Amino acid sequence: MRSANSEADMTCCASCGITQEVDSEIKLKTCTACKSTKYCSIKCQKDHRPQHKRFCKKRAAELHDEILFRQPDSTHEGDCPICCLPIPIDPQDSTRM
Repeated sequence: MRSANSEADMTCCASCGITQEVDSEIKLKTCTACKSTKYCSIKCQKDHRPQHKRFCKKRAAELHDEILFRQPDSTHEGDCPICCLPIPIDPQDSTRM
């Protein structure tokens, strides 16, 4: 059995090691929680679960944190630092202009 962290697992089943060929009928499915480990069948996923469980929980938490704390795409001087919405600035009242 292979570890869930190796690069070889990116193109083969983490449990049995079957590789996905371009023209073969084997389609590897990605673990929905960690999105990094692939399996050829539900049976392989269930068989590999005890070895994969710790890595999966850790990676799923990392993905959740990345999504939760992702910064806005752009930062503007007039954005609210709390809600990231643009703050309307009245040019007549502003001393910055």
